[in-house]
Amino acid sequence: MKNAELKSRKDAATPRGVGVMCDFYAERAENAELWDVEGRRFIDFAAGIAVCNTGHRHPKILAAIRDQLDHFTHTAYQIVPYASYVELAEKLNARAPGDHPKKTAFFTTGAEAVENAIKIARAATGRPGVIAFTGGFHGRTLMGMALTGKVAPYKIGFGPFPSDVFHAPFPNPLHGVTTADSLKAIEFLFKADIDPKRVAAIIFEPVQGEGGFYPAPAEFVRALRKLCNEHGILLIADEVQTGFARTGKLFAMNHYDVVPDLMTVAKSLAGGMPLSGVIGRAEIMDAAAPGGLGGTYAGNPLAVAAAHAVLDIIDEEKLCERATLLGDRVKAKLVSLQSEVPQIADVRGPGGMVAVEFCKAGGSEPDAEFTKRVQTLALERGLLLLVCGVYSNVVRFLFPLTIQETVFDEAMAILESVIKDSVAVAA
Repeated sequence: MKNAELKSRKDAATPRGVGVMCDFYAERAENAELWDVEGRRFIDFAAGIAVCNTGHRHPKILAAIRDQLDHFTHTAYQIVPYASYVELAEKLNARAPGDHPKKTAFFTTGAEAVENAIKIARAATGRPGVIAFTGGFHGRTLMGMALTGKVAPYKIGFGPFPSDVFHAPFPNPLHGVTTADSLKAIEFLFKADIDPKRVAAIIFEPVQGEGGFYPAPAEFVRALRKLCNEHGILLIADEVQTGFARTGKLFAMNHYDVVPDLMTVAKSLAGGMPLSGVIGRAEIMDAAAPGGLGGTYAGNPLAVAAAHAVLDIIDEEKLCERATLLGDRVKAKLVSLQSEVPQIADVRGPGGMVAVEFCKAGGSEPDAEFTKRVQTLALERGLLLLVCGVYSNVVRFLFPLTIQETVFDEAMAILESVIKDSVAVAA
């Protein structure tokens, strides 16, 4: 079977709204490598969009799924419950930030977790309003799109969206937005658009994902917590992309001295199996009436089994520490290139959640063309990279944290070559 044949069939059978980045089709994968149907090898620095922090087909995850297959594949937890769901909730409750009693509910996708976090916040507060941030990404459902602070490609043609959702600018020093600017904008929302007594929650990503891998400044997170406390608003940390060792901590909120009221998790929670969750203060999580939360596939037993294995792997293989080690090496490589590559405007990110932002040489104007060239050349040479950011001028690095040293070194050599060659083309 050839890639061209599959593309023709894909174009005929599936809608164009499901955008596909690569023109090849996966046949198999192992740890940080994958091979297409024609046998070509790629180093995977996308990891299924931060889903495979533990790599493709980790033996312990495969063993956990196989064991669960021998017992049962589905009962619907709300109909016939099972111990593994409860045990996983207990583990996450114990590991999530804060010493207060917590509870966890499981769902299937990150967007579903976000939807349910908003439902829980509204049930707990009796309020409708939600504040999110520019550049934030919270999913492709109607509420997810309403919360997402990026129009193209996520919102075009899909409105109207749920009401009582408001946006404030997210701190972005490179593009002239300070923490003070963001907080002032929220205060202006309270004066112009919504009474703070009608706001149920403020939702933010500790490190923006699709928005460009911008970390939330510590003083900003503290100020959000203070603002929420002052007005009886719940603080929701969207950890869908940042969770499970990616930032050098199990959760990105572990980098802050602030505890959120609710957290959404998904992606690398189950190492490639579909599983998400909302973790929160016990009294808040109990606000929804029985039957108000759940879903047919929510907390699927195969995915739950995989998640138990993921938590063990993170501990046993010290993936939090490895995320920081590898991330530091990527950042050092990129910083070393800055003198030769004037398009490198910023290198940032905690742990292994690293990004490089490209702007026009010598300035701060985003350079999407240069960024696309880097991505295209990398793909031609067997390195899979993802682009993000409101201006599509950021390359993000989401390598599996289990990546082999030789493969990582190979990827760094490819990265250096494509960035330098992109400069030569631009000259």
